Amino acid sequence: MTKYVLPIVIEKDEDGYFAFCPELQGCYTQGETYEEVLANIEDAIRLHLEDRVARCH
Repeated sequence: MTKYVLPIVIEKDEDGYFAFCPELQGCYTQGETYEEVLANIEDAIRLHLEDRVARCH
């Protein structure tokens, strides 16, 4: 498994947390807790990268 190090931005507002990866256009998510949004953005990044790899093959 290839490991990538990508920056993420997590912001908190009155509805919970919002996270996105500036390096991957359209890769964002939300969650009610910090832990939830962190897990969600990890999944979103993984799925985003898997989709890009699949399109190249």
